[in-house]
This record gives sequence, C-alpha cells and structure tokens, in this order.
Amino acid sequence: MSHQPRTFDRSHTADLASFVQAGPSPYHAVATAADRLERAGFHRVAETEAWEGGSGGRYVLRGGALIAWYVPEGAQPQTPFRVVGAHTDSPNLRVKPRPDMGKAGWRQVAVELYGGPLLNSWLDRDLGLAGRLSLRDGTTRLVNIDRPLLRVAQLAIHLDRSVNDGLTLDKQRHLQPLWGLGDAEDGDLIAFVAAEAGVAADDVTGWDLMTHDVQPPAFLGRDGELLASPRLDNLLSVHAGLAALTAVTDAAHIPVLAAFDHEETGSESDTGANGPLLGNILERSVRSRGGGYEERLRALAGTVCLSSDVSHAVHPNYPERHDPTHQPRANGGPLLKTNVNQRYATDGAGRAVFAAACERAGVPFQHFVSNNAMPCGTTIGPITAARHGITTIDVGVPILSMHSARELCGADDPHLLATALHSFLTN
Repeated sequence: MSHQPRTFDRSHTADLASFVQAGPSPYHAVATAADRLERAGFHRVAETEAWEGGSGGRYVLRGGALIAWYVPEGAQPQTPFRVVGAHTDSPNLRVKPRPDMGKAGWRQVAVELYGGPLLNSWLDRDLGLAGRLSLRDGTTRLVNIDRPLLRVAQLAIHLDRSVNDGLTLDKQRHLQPLWGLGDAEDGDLIAFVAAEAGVAADDVTGWDLMTHDVQPPAFLGRDGELLASPRLDNLLSVHAGLAALTAVTDAAHIPVLAAFDHEETGSESDTGANGPLLGNILERSVRSRGGGYEERLRALAGTVCLSSDVSHAVHPNYPERHDPTHQPRANGGPLLKTNVNQRYATDGAGRAVFAAACERAGVPFQHFVSNNAMPCGTTIGPITAARHGITTIDVGVPILSMHSARELCGADDPHLLATALHSFLTN
C-alpha cells in the first residue's frame, strides 16, 4: 500500500518560524510583535503619559516585555479582562560586562549562563549574537548578527576517551565560545558589535547581548509534520497569543496579551511576571475608562488568565520519566497542565473555562501531569494568580528537547493553540 502524506495547514506554523527567526532576543521578539500590532491597528502608549479611555487596541513596550489589549465598544470600567500570559526569554549564553578573553592564540567571549540551558546542545553550533546596546544619549539600539560568529568547541574524543560514558561540563571553563584568532586584548567585541549596529563604539555605555543558533527553523519528518526550531520555549506561545489577539473583532471582555521577560530566571524584575507591570497596566486601563478602586476590584474578580508555556511530550527513549496515565503527544492539541502543589495554577474551575474554549473552537486538548517521582517545573501561572488574585489556568504545547538550543514540536499544535486562545479571548 502506498503511503498518503499527511496534510495540514502550514501557514500559521510557517509564520511562527518567521517570528522566531526575527526574535533572537526578547528585545527583538517584542519589537517584531509591536510591528505586527501596529499593522493590526493597535497603537503604542507611553507609560509616562496620560491614557485615553476609548475603544481600540493599545500596547506598552518595556525592555523585553510587551502588554497589549483591545477595548471593545461599550466596555465599562468594571469590564473584566481575559489575559493570555507568556514569556519572551529563553535559556542561552549571555555576554559578561568584560567580554574579551582567550588563551593559546584563540580569542574568546566571556559569557554567563542565562536560565537553565541544556548545556551540551550549545556545543559545536554556529552561533550569532543579538540584543541591545545602551547609548550615551539614553537611547538603545537593537543589533542582530545573524551569521556564524561564535562557537563553543567540544574537546576531541581522543583527549577524553570516557566522554561517551558521561559528559561533564564545567560551567565556567568549558562554555566560553571562541570567535577568532589572536590575543584577548585585541578582541574588542563591543567595538565590533557597535560597528555592526552602525554606532560609534565610544557611544556604547552598556549592553545586553546573547548568543543564538543561526540555523533557521525547519519542518522535519517524513511528512513535514514536525517543527525544529530555537526558542519554541516560549516564542511559540507569544506568537499564538499575538495571532489570537489581533484576530479579535469583538469580545464581551477586554482581551490582553502579556508577554513577560525573565521567566527563565524566576520572573523577579520590572519586566517579569512577578513585577508590577501587568497590574499597573490593568489598573490604568480601568481608570482611563473612569473607574476607581471599586471598579478595579470588580474587573479583577471576573478576570481569567491563561498562562501559556510549552510542556513535555512523551519522549520515546525515556517513557519511564513521564506519568503513565497522562501521555501527551505531538499534534494532539494543546495541553491543560495540572499540579496540585501549585507549580501550575490550574484547578477544576479553570479546567472548565479552557475546556469550554476548546469545545467552541473545535480544538482537541490533552492533559499534562508530571510523574510523581520527578520534580515539576513551573510557569508564570502561579505567580500571576497569587500577585493579582485572578483565576489562572496553565496551558501549552507538548515539545521535545526543552531548553535545548533547538527544540521540537508538532507542526499542527501551534495553530491549534492559537485557535483555542482566540476562542478564550472572544467569549
């Protein structure tokens, strides 16, 4: 019998690949999102200026975070919000304040580990460099060197015959990438990056720079039913939330996309989920429509948040690491994530909200629960629920190779997630 290739609509997933490629840093990701919001009719509002309370789409951009919302016609001060929460950052290697180093005739870059990267996945890859430069006049400049520039070279097996019995990497000594030949003092990485950004090196007074794998996303598998890509955790959810929000034409609530930075390091920052950014924006939105303290509390009492972050598909080589009765599969639809110890915020009432959204949209969904013998990760979900006192549900898409320089998901799942999020935002 001849095999009939599986067919699916690749347009959303192909657009996700473009979005990821344009977002090698959180700053690039939110700039790309802001451009898409502008094209959809949203406009940026400054936190330092007074806000008008009329209908329409607005967004705030701060550093690597973005909050966007759409006020439908007739919205009242006490109208509740429907929030999709996600994060823009991913584990990687980030440039230290004194970046130039090296030895034995190699120029190297001093880097610090950000978040919890799967260290071996960064070995022997062609790496670019991206982020932002802070300039003397108080402005910033984005820079993206999206070509092979850096490499963390692995030690040859001839010099470590036991490497295949267990690779051990010293985080300080073994992960500093090389970027050329010569003495360390001749490196001057920041001058090189400044030239790439088109600014004078003397005007650069600070930087937030990070590595990224320059290999572009690609469909994978016999029928192209998988997507291999960097930064699926968690630009997949940012993109899905953005697609859902910009497709809203009317809603009974006020739909919101909250894309935070620094989730991978605990969300403790002015642009993280545990900071005041979202709460301040929701309060100012209420006040711009004439509300006060009472209306804000009423609005939050009816508010629901979907915290969207990737989760684990069952790994075929390690099935014992997964819960035996919860076996999420790629292309099986988004996951409803549960942990009774509040590593995820989902409860029974929240489950009903997500199930109803999926049913309206005709989207299948799956359940994720960790193996009891394995530690469970967490998300912005419990932080959002506790900080703002709002009902929060944790959802996501199953992937393999989480926190690798290159991750893997089903090619159908991003569109299924976006469809479910749109249903959640509009009902």
